Amino acid sequence: MPLKLIKQIAEDIAGETASQIVNFLYDKKDINEFLIAKKLGLTINQTRNLLYKLSSPGIISSIRKKDKRKGWYIYFWTLDVFRSLEILEANLSQEISRLENELSSKKIKKFYKCPICAVEVTEESALLTNFTCSECGEIYVLSDNISYVENLSKKIIKFKKELELITEEKSKEQEEKDKKLKKIIKKVEKLKKDVREEKRMVRQKEKKKSLKKYKKIIKIKKKKIKKHKK
Repeated sequence: MPLKLIKQIAEDIAGETASQIVNFLYDKKDINEFLIAKKLGLTINQTRNLLYKLSSPGIISSIRKKDKRKGWYIYFWTLDVFRSLEILEANLSQEISRLENELSSKKIKKFYKCPICAVEVTEESALLTNFTCSECGEIYVLSDNISYVENLSKKIIKFKKELELITEEKSKEQEEKDKKLKKIIKKVEKLKKDVREEKRMVRQKEKKKSLKKYKKIIKIKKKKIKKHKK
């Protein structure tokens, strides 16, 4: 489900080919831009143009590495599923809010429609023109909004279910991100501990070395003192 919705938002941003990029990057990491271009059958410039459009809202992200042989930089791209779900969640929440406002308006207010032009206006607007269409002069008729309201209600329910699924998927992605972060923190802490232990051992060795040197000096001095007494 998330892939289908992410592909849709990518298509809305950069066209149909952009959804193919999402499909190719899904469940992969750091994919060479030249490989993406080859897979899609596009030039590198066409591919980069699409990648930059998708990276603008944060759907995909990249790292760059220098080609040691050729000397130029190559970008490697990754699909950011969590960020994509955030965008989907925000867009869908906004759309639900808009539809709910429209539904509320349709239930409370009266609307009139021109039977010729099919233009629909509020009762207030109809009063201003004496219930006459300003386009063709035909008399407005009262709109029957029952079926429209029903369809609107069904659409809101459908979108709310999708929103629940997106929120659920986002939570799963967050859990995965947290797990990865914990592993990184644990690895860093172990590395720090190893470094501290290594420093401690170096200090101990230096201390032992200094002590050995000191004992040697004392021994030499004692020998000199004994020699002097004789």
